[in-house]
Amino acid sequence: MLSFLSLLPLNKFLMHDLHVADKIFKLVQENAKVAKIDKVKVITIDLGSVIEHGADITRENLDFNLRMLGEGYLPPDIRIIINKVPGHDWNLVSISGD
Repeated sequence: MLSFLSLLPLNKFLMHDLHVADKIFKLVQENAKVAKIDKVKVITIDLGSVIEHGADITRENLDFNLRMLGEGYLPPDIRIIINKVPGHDWNLVSISGD
């Protein structure tokens, strides 16, 4: 059986991105609850050059970690839009759904 931990040797930076993905995922859940969105269909994030534990967070790893954290909550066809922007921070721009 393949587990998340068995994937770590494939990409040692996944754990660093996981911390930020967890913060974003919690914000998505909170905003969905406030907006009474039962099924989040689109998440839009602005991502600057964010260094987490000495590594720059990549769009690909952030997308992977959000999907992993959202398993069972986010639909498999979720659109995660990650815009690379200037600066050194991230921002949850919007969520939409039903």
